Amino acid sequence: MENQELIKQVTEKAEKWLTPAYDAETQAEVKRMLENPDKTELIECFYKDLEFGTGGLRGIMGAGSNRMNIYTVGAATQGLANYLNKCFKDKEQISVVVGHDCRNNSRKFAEISADIFSANGIKVYLFDDLRPTPEVSFAIRHLGCQSGINLTASHNPKEYNGYKAYWDDGAQVLAPHDTAIIDEVNKVTVEDIKFQGNKDLIQIIGEDIDKVYLDKVHTLSIDPEVIKRQKDLSIVYTPLHGAGRVLIPASLKEWGFENVHCVPEQMVKSGDFPTVISPNPENAEALSMAIELAKKIDADIVMASDPDADRVGMACKDDKGEWVLINGNQTCLLFLYYIIKNRIATGKMQPTDFIVKTIVTTELIKAVADKNKIEMLDCYTGFKWIAREIRLREGKQQYIGGGEESYGFLAEDFVRDKDAVSACSLLAEICAWAKDQGKTLYDILMDIYVEYGFSKETTVNVVKPGKSGADEIKAMMDNFRANPPKEIGGSAVSLIKDYKTLKATDAKGNVTDLDMPETSNVLQYFTEDGTKISVRPSGTEPKIKFYIEVKGEMGCSKCYGNANAEAEKKVEAVRKSLGI
Repeated sequence: MENQELIKQVTEKAEKWLTPAYDAETQAEVKRMLENPDKTELIECFYKDLEFGTGGLRGIMGAGSNRMNIYTVGAATQGLANYLNKCFKDKEQISVVVGHDCRNNSRKFAEISADIFSANGIKVYLFDDLRPTPEVSFAIRHLGCQSGINLTASHNPKEYNGYKAYWDDGAQVLAPHDTAIIDEVNKVTVEDIKFQGNKDLIQIIGEDIDKVYLDKVHTLSIDPEVIKRQKDLSIVYTPLHGAGRVLIPASLKEWGFENVHCVPEQMVKSGDFPTVISPNPENAEALSMAIELAKKIDADIVMASDPDADRVGMACKDDKGEWVLINGNQTCLLFLYYIIKNRIATGKMQPTDFIVKTIVTTELIKAVADKNKIEMLDCYTGFKWIAREIRLREGKQQYIGGGEESYGFLAEDFVRDKDAVSACSLLAEICAWAKDQGKTLYDILMDIYVEYGFSKETTVNVVKPGKSGADEIKAMMDNFRANPPKEIGGSAVSLIKDYKTLKATDAKGNVTDLDMPETSNVLQYFTEDGTKISVRPSGTEPKIKFYIEVKGEMGCSKCYGNANAEAEKKVEAVRKSLGI
């Protein structure tokens, strides 16, 4: 039987959406839900308000307080505008950048947001069409704006849309601004939203920003000579119908690559993503058309960006000539290995250089950094935390690269979010460097494993949708805290890190403090055999994530098969121990 109190609450909330403040289409949709004897949809749409998570505002499109629509987007924008007008009240002209991706309603939400900002006296730089997320971050810094937003749900399925909010450094909003903005948004009623824009305060931008941004991205090339020698490197690229199509082929061309093949069917802008089940370069299926083309033309590398072009997925040929996917941990490892190795080789490395990874990303990166005497920092999941580390060290140290296991990498500091435009360009350079030595990207990965040790990373997503799912996820986290495992996969747990309490406890019960900027609902277990398990509820999707990393050894580059098979057994044992 449904919780009657919850039904009463959501009904009262939904009935407020039947007033003339809401358009006829919205009212009809809410009325239909209220009249439906099955209250599941009503509960899902109204049981909470969309909140800023690790990726801002994100949800399924439709009517309701827990859905992406012109009213939830409008309230978010009005709340952000109110907060900007408070924070920068002494500034003569506050300004923001508004961008969007290819999703259904993204342009509509972007234009409505631009109207609301301008109605609140804020100057808006509105992109003329879809653009990559990193370019929005760049434009905020380049134009000296105080904030910016991008309408995108990143790599989520087509039903979703989202709203990423940025601060004046071009990074996604962090504390105290994030909670302060939420407070402002929560105060907004539908009657408060100023939908009538001031066209005089809206300036359309586009190619002018593209050029400056692409020129800056080109400065990241570490070894331009190797590109000149390997300019015919055969590249297959797909934007998966999204914003990467605007800039990534252009960036590859500017870097000097002359043999780039785009998947034609996926160069078509579409929020329906007609050629994929999900527009996520983490999923093998999303790269299938690109790999098909690569086989046809015998390409050297396949690369894909997600709809807002901040993540990059890749595939290459293994030692048997078979196309294999490179996972997010391997991607980050390859980028940082190349940057460190080649900055040292070209004499560009400085003692103040540093790299960043997230706590759930492979520990092999630390092994590479330590051996090469490069400072490496660990931070929470989400690129806003990497951006925070850059900001804290600005003017004192030089950031040279950072990333996370979820296919995001940032090679530069003039952008403060993950960047598939620069990542694809740098990836092509890494492949050119490998080919110059008679190697492939796969060979480089094997070289890393031989030198630094083998690791296998697996992410298990346990999906729990809706209100009941959120309750289940909370119960799972509570249970892990109340009953911490003593052994996992046959190996004793030697250390537990709880980022909610910011305490680390070893096997003897000794407790130390974790030095992090704030608490986070993440648990980590480290075992005696080098296994690392991280558990966290997703900040943007209805799921709890288990990140498993197991260690092994590879005596030679041909030993990968055995090392991988052994690691698979370990992963299965870990999953069995955790019941996932």
